[in-house]
Amino acid sequence: MITKEILVLAGTAATIGFVHTVLGPDHYIPFIAMSRARRWTLSKTLIISFLSGMGHVLSSVVLGFVGIAFGIAVSRLENTESARGGTAAWLLIGFGLAYFLWGLHRAIKNKSHKHVHFHADGETHEHLHGHEAEHTHVHEHKKKANITPWILFTIFIFGPCEPLIPLIMYPAAKHSVGGVVLVTVTFGLATILTMLTIIAVSSWGVSFLRFGKLERYAHALAGAMILISGLSVQFLGL
Repeated sequence: MITKEILVLAGTAATIGFVHTVLGPDHYIPFIAMSRARRWTLSKTLIISFLSGMGHVLSSVVLGFVGIAFGIAVSRLENTESARGGTAAWLLIGFGLAYFLWGLHRAIKNKSHKHVHFHADGETHEHLHGHEAEHTHVHEHKKKANITPWILFTIFIFGPCEPLIPLIMYPAAKHSVGGVVLVTVTFGLATILTMLTIIAVSSWGVSFLRFGKLERYAHALAGAMILISGLSVQFLGL
């Protein structure tokens, strides 16, 4: 039975899900940064973000249901979620750092340089030249493009939804299965819809940015942004 208290709790879950997402830069910055660097379409960006968000929420749901089934105290579940959060933050930091270094190496390697051509009639001309286009193998590009979404998805599986655990414990204590489902779905929808909205609007806006000669540093900048978001989660508690 869905009581008035559970309806109020569901509304609270929606609010907390929204605030939890907005205040957590790790929920959207990695997707915005990678979308711009790898030039994903908006639809591809949103699909990857949606699947990652689902994994993010469902992993905490499963943990919460296990706690309910075995009567594990909320404090112990929250400690587990905190440990998962630390793991996810360090994974994000590691991925951001690795991607930043790879992007920096790629940018330096692909630095444009001049070629001067001398013709038999004495005329000369020069043009800028970069090696990336002619030396990049198609199958290597596809492999890297396919790995990145899986890395983000895996990191988000480890990322906890700490506020969800205590929220579902009240209806569980009241033996209200419908209440548990309602609170869980409300929190999940609020979290994922907020994620997708921020990512969609930001990705659309960022797609208009042009860095000119700094465009080759797009991957390094994306890695730096992911690294900073991971550091802010780990050390600032965002």
